[in-house]
Amino acid sequence: MSSASPSYKGHRYPVEIIAHCVWLYFRFPLSFREVQELMLQRGVIVSHETVRRWCAKFGQAYASGLRRRRPRPGVKRHLDEVFIKVNSGHKYLWRAVDADGNVLDILVQNRRDKAAARRFFRRLMQKTRVVPRVVVTDKLRSYGGAHREVMPSVEHRSHKGLNNRAENSHQPTRQRERAMKGFRSVGGAQRFLAAFSGISPHFRPHRHLMTASDHRAEMTVRFAVWDQITGVTVLPTAA
Repeated sequence: MSSASPSYKGHRYPVEIIAHCVWLYFRFPLSFREVQELMLQRGVIVSHETVRRWCAKFGQAYASGLRRRRPRPGVKRHLDEVFIKVNSGHKYLWRAVDADGNVLDILVQNRRDKAAARRFFRRLMQKTRVVPRVVVTDKLRSYGGAHREVMPSVEHRSHKGLNNRAENSHQPTRQRERAMKGFRSVGGAQRFLAAFSGISPHFRPHRHLMTASDHRAEMTVRFAVWDQITGVTVLPTAA
């Protein structure tokens, strides 16, 4: 087992089954019971509760492993916020992506005021450990005040039309939100979306920019990386 892979000690199912169930849940808009049914069709008997526990335990570990494999983010950040449904109410999902659309961080908060924007700016700086050259946001005034306090030396571009990259990154989240009929709690939404934003984009290359053969080749590479991250493929150790 690769030292970078999570520990499966105490689990009676092989890593291939665990990793496949987690992949199904975070890659497609499926419920735990639907994953259970798909596995049953393959002759694997596993309960939906077991699938839930696997996703809760390994989802974030897999997502973190994939993020460590990504190239260093550029010096341009796109920030955006949207409301999400949590326990019959509305909360705000803050998201930061780089120039290539890779999700750098997400944060679920109750508000979208200056204090919330400031909290997200500081969290993003701590997580990426890189001071960006440019921050692009929509015209929400909260961004301006937070920007002046947290990163006054960074260029701030506030224009709705410039922020399509961040807004487009919300689309897979919206799809899952509809399938799940909202989230039950703020903590549950934060945990799911943190793992989802790391796993789902890995299997969503820019298909419209590729030929069919290029897409197959790219997906083969990405599945190989997934196998290494999860421990399905054991990396060779240095002599």
